[in-house]
Amino acid sequence: MTAVPAGSVAISPDRRQANARHLLHVFASFGHGGVPIRMCDVINGLTGSFRHTVVALDGCFAAAERLASHAVVDLRPLTLPRYNLLRGMASVRTLVREAEPDLLLTYNWGAIEVALANRLFGVCDHIHFESGFGVEEGNGQLWRRNLFRRVALGRVRKLVVPSATLMEIAASAWSVPPSKLIRIPNGVDHLRYSGEAGVRRPLAAVGAGPETVVIGTVAPLRPEKNLGRLLRAFARLPGSPYCRLVIAGDGAEREALGRAAERLGIARRTTFLGHVEDVPAVLRGLDVFALSSDTEQMPNSLLQAMAAARPIAAVDVGDVRRIVAPENRPLVVPRDDEEALAGALAALACDARRRQALGYRNQERAKVAYSLDAMVVAYDALLGAA
Repeated sequence: MTAVPAGSVAISPDRRQANARHLLHVFASFGHGGVPIRMCDVINGLTGSFRHTVVALDGCFAAAERLASHAVVDLRPLTLPRYNLLRGMASVRTLVREAEPDLLLTYNWGAIEVALANRLFGVCDHIHFESGFGVEEGNGQLWRRNLFRRVALGRVRKLVVPSATLMEIAASAWSVPPSKLIRIPNGVDHLRYSGEAGVRRPLAAVGAGPETVVIGTVAPLRPEKNLGRLLRAFARLPGSPYCRLVIAGDGAEREALGRAAERLGIARRTTFLGHVEDVPAVLRGLDVFALSSDTEQMPNSLLQAMAAARPIAAVDVGDVRRIVAPENRPLVVPRDDEEALAGALAALACDARRRQALGYRNQERAKVAYSLDAMVVAYDALLGAA
């Protein structure tokens, strides 16, 4: 599968399976992001008979390259008019009637208009998925959006969230009845990301000798990831041991982050890798994984780092503290305390034995609590029985 330009549709040769359950997925974007990548894993792993139509409201289907050859998937762009809610909902009604799905699946705030249209027109059974918030809600939910969600999600069959924090928000702020709430934790492919605790593999483009401690993260360079916070915390580290910072990911913040590294005097010790395909290799090339976001719920990159047996220094957002191994939780610090984040990084940089022990504990916890197979089984049951 590849991305398709606006106005075209890629159709799998098995499109007309007679008994397949037809799922219509609507994303704001099907680009390289946590939710599209996770849903590619789900689609690839489903054991029931399904066919899928994936709609991207921005026409981007970059994540579709992750779909397996056996997956029966159509890719369909749809552009909703800006500032004209009624026309947009009419477009959604036309889409759903033409597609004739058995089940409509919408993802996050970016597809909430589609959820609202389906509620008003009652076209199709509907499940909505919420995985987190963008920069606009990094410091808390907006009352207007909460009200919109209450209306749009009022008749969903189920609302699916990955985190306990989101369960609480959905029940209180969005008035979703407990009977409609389902928590399905994100899962990680342990075989793909597996690493050896305490062992750092050489990482291309990063010159780091055995005495260097490599701290890094994997994240799209967007404002809500607040990588400036990580740069500032890194700049506070003492000169010994010698540390390098690696940031894997691309996005609109790239130039501003580069300038920030220059101002902080850490540009020579900071490597921006850009978009990377081989995330497991990046994670195995780190001694410490860092997370500095303003808002998260259950970040895939955190689970991947745990599967790779990396110790974690992170800010306390969403379910991050709950996710890491109990032994690692003292290194999850208040979100806005950059000095504390620097202290967590320094504590790990100075103690190789602790890094190894925490990496091992994180890996074991990821295997037990956050397996990809368990996630796919849960989705299989939900989507087949809904």
